Amino acid sequence: MKITTVRSSIALLVIAFSVPAVSQKKEITIEDIWLKGAFVASNYRAGASLNDGQHYSLMVMTPSGVSLVRNRYSDGKTVDTLVSAAKLSQLNGGPLQFSSYEFSADESLVLLATSEVPIYRHSSKAIYYIYDLINNRLQKLSDTEYQRLAFFNPVKNLVAFVFDNDLYFKDFSTGEQTRITADGKKNEIINGATDWVYEEEFGFDRGHYWSEKGNFLAYYRFDESEVPVFGMDVFGTGLYPTREEFKYPKAGEKNSDVQVYIYQLNTRQSIPVILPGQYEYIPRIKWTPDDATLMVYAMNRHQNVLDIYLVNATTGKAEKIFSETDKAYVDVNDNIRFISKDAFIWTSERNGYNHLYLVEKRGKKISPITKGNWDVTDFYGYEPQSGTLYFQASVNHPGRTEVYSIQLNGKNLKRLTPDDGTNTASFSKTFHYFIHTYSKAGQPPVIVMRNKTGALVRTLTDNEHLVGKLSAFQLSQTEFFSFKTSENLELHGWMIKPADFDPNKKYPVLLYVYGGPGAQTVIDRYDPANHFWHQMLAQKGIIVVSVDNRGTGHRGAEFKKATYLQLGKLELLDQIETAKYLSTLPFVDKERIGIWGWSFGGYLSSLAITKGADYFKLAIAVAPVTHWKFYDTIYTERYLRTPRENPSGYDDNSPALFANKLRGKYLIIHGTADDNVHYQNAMYMTERLVQANKDFEMMMYPDKNHGIYGGYTRLHLYRKMTDFILNNL
Repeated sequence: MKITTVRSSIALLVIAFSVPAVSQKKEITIEDIWLKGAFVASNYRAGASLNDGQHYSLMVMTPSGVSLVRNRYSDGKTVDTLVSAAKLSQLNGGPLQFSSYEFSADESLVLLATSEVPIYRHSSKAIYYIYDLINNRLQKLSDTEYQRLAFFNPVKNLVAFVFDNDLYFKDFSTGEQTRITADGKKNEIINGATDWVYEEEFGFDRGHYWSEKGNFLAYYRFDESEVPVFGMDVFGTGLYPTREEFKYPKAGEKNSDVQVYIYQLNTRQSIPVILPGQYEYIPRIKWTPDDATLMVYAMNRHQNVLDIYLVNATTGKAEKIFSETDKAYVDVNDNIRFISKDAFIWTSERNGYNHLYLVEKRGKKISPITKGNWDVTDFYGYEPQSGTLYFQASVNHPGRTEVYSIQLNGKNLKRLTPDDGTNTASFSKTFHYFIHTYSKAGQPPVIVMRNKTGALVRTLTDNEHLVGKLSAFQLSQTEFFSFKTSENLELHGWMIKPADFDPNKKYPVLLYVYGGPGAQTVIDRYDPANHFWHQMLAQKGIIVVSVDNRGTGHRGAEFKKATYLQLGKLELLDQIETAKYLSTLPFVDKERIGIWGWSFGGYLSSLAITKGADYFKLAIAVAPVTHWKFYDTIYTERYLRTPRENPSGYDDNSPALFANKLRGKYLIIHGTADDNVHYQNAMYMTERLVQANKDFEMMMYPDKNHGIYGGYTRLHLYRKMTDFILNNL
């Protein structure tokens, strides 16, 4: 549905949601959201698609514990039990609860992760077991205390894993364990896994991969010995705090030296991958369909050149076949799919929007598959039998997504999901079926099974019970709108008004912002947390608004990359334009406009109450960056380059450097064990505010990370924010 743009009045697109008379409704409480989970929707988490494409695995809870069953896509019925909790306990001699699993290539074995312990955002360690589905046998992967990143060889009876920063593999048919590397050491050398900054910013932690036929194992080696150490006090409940230290390269500092090796099973030797030239990052390695050919992504420090190499696994020699360049930066993702030894599907923004391309003849021929002024937002895969690709895109509105299919030749584009809102898909291995999840703002997700043409097969969950529960609460409609700025730029947003809204009254407004590169808050989807907190604030007479500024996603490369080398400048201007626009509305009190955000949103809200103090009365910043010099190399330099190259890009929009401009009410919140946006940011901001003789409020959460959760923490945090808003806005 198209959104009409207006200048003088808001163009509203109302999400259909029945709101009975206010007087009959219950009010939302913070306890409903963060203690009772009153608005959490039921989900349907199908596990791995099985090889036949007709069945999928599913973890289910039984009286004996978690079991793994095989279900049919066509009717959802359980065909058999693959891993019985009761049988596992019997074989183990006691209860054995697994939290994740992986099948071997022929599905005769399953790797079970137990006693998982999180490390950082993606990483964890666990105690692994191998369960033989054919012979009903169970064996422990290793006698080491914990292992990481265990991974089946696709053909041989081998599992590779990491222990204490070294790479091993085990032959579970003989019980023999082989150590591949021997120099792993905490905060110095990492083999087979990634360092902190790769995990956080390139989005992966497993650093070892078996080749197609299992004859080679490619792996990363990180030498982080010269990367500066970051230390955090962990207060705990003991008499003395402990100290956690890890390598964290801040903007402009030394990164890990990264090398890729290939372990050859026949020689039991590792050889280095030899890349011509100097590269700062190797953000991906992927095996091609040829067992002896590895693809390596290599990137410069500015991240505006991505070179693709094919590497001979027996010699380590590399040949560059393809380059992706950009005047700003190149995004790294996992959208590549090989369709042959010499051809693959690739996504690129080279023509202004993110689209699918066919790359052939070792990079010599590049053909567009999708076209248009819209972004492909996810690539699900390629079905070779019919030559069909399946993907997600924002074709009609940047805050909505649909699922599509298209032929390899770019013909027969077909929308597979009929509903507006947010649509996602999880396809079976043969692409005969996909699980389709869709939702809208304020409307719980509906999860259905569809076949590859988009035809409905059956409903998995409709969350009708939650719809009924929501009807008992006093809820407002979410209204989507757009407006033009003074630069004639169209921005999109949503607005939640009080349910008893009176157009003749003046209301305070709270802006919700994230605004970081490629991200969005103006999304037409169900949110069981912040959406209902915003509804709660609306119950108390506050209008809540969110607008996506320049730099955010799903609007093409030019809109997203407009903020390059000047993070914060245009984002703040657009949020100020939002405040100005709202001030023209007859029902908005322009003297009472506040703003809040988390992480990048905390950075922008801090900037708004300092550099943009003329337009905002209040700001809440949760876990904010307060100067980009404190953040990591990969993320920060992607958008700003280094502090030495671009000092003004760092200083001109640092909230801490505008502390003397603070006039409104400011609350800064941070977890002291935030390994991502360090607590140092809050301390730096605090000192600048104190020396500027500015009053503000602060809340710290001991030993809490960037998510600030655990126990009653979220309840306390949102109560603190609520009281601050009600007392000051």
